[in-house]
Amino acid sequence: MSATYLIVAGVDGSEGGRRALDWAVTEAAGRGGAVQAVVAWSWDGMEYGPIAATSPREAADQAAALLDREIKALVARHGSHVPVAGEIIEGRPADVLTGAARTADLLVLGSHGHSRVRHTVLGSVSEECIRKAVCPVVVLPVPVDVPAPASEPAVRQ
Repeated sequence: MSATYLIVAGVDGSEGGRRALDWAVTEAAGRGGAVQAVVAWSWDGMEYGPIAATSPREAADQAAALLDREIKALVARHGSHVPVAGEIIEGRPADVLTGAARTADLLVLGSHGHSRVRHTVLGSVSEECIRKAVCPVVVLPVPVDVPAPASEPAVRQ
């Protein structure tokens, strides 16, 4: 990638990861930059994402397939006007993402809104990245559907 402004986006196959990648491409387009889409994978018995495999090779292959699908879908949504490179890296997600972003200008992540139990046991990747990263970190929240009011709001008189 020859662009001088680099944005690293964490990709994990979730809606939050897709939103992060979309946002990163839009931001890079406005800055004349490039995006590095990163998938972290692990083979230590701890599931960090949507990859469940029976061997390390299978886990790496699934991570590569996930990244390929996400980049193809990205190009279908946005076209190919922004350089996007993909990389799969073995390791803990926060370590992988902050390591990949060491020389980046920005790290972009999606917030997943996992349950309290999962958050307590695994922690939050985005929170850990915010603490460890040496560049600014953008965390995109999960959209919240706000129900429409049942009736018009009361007008004070």
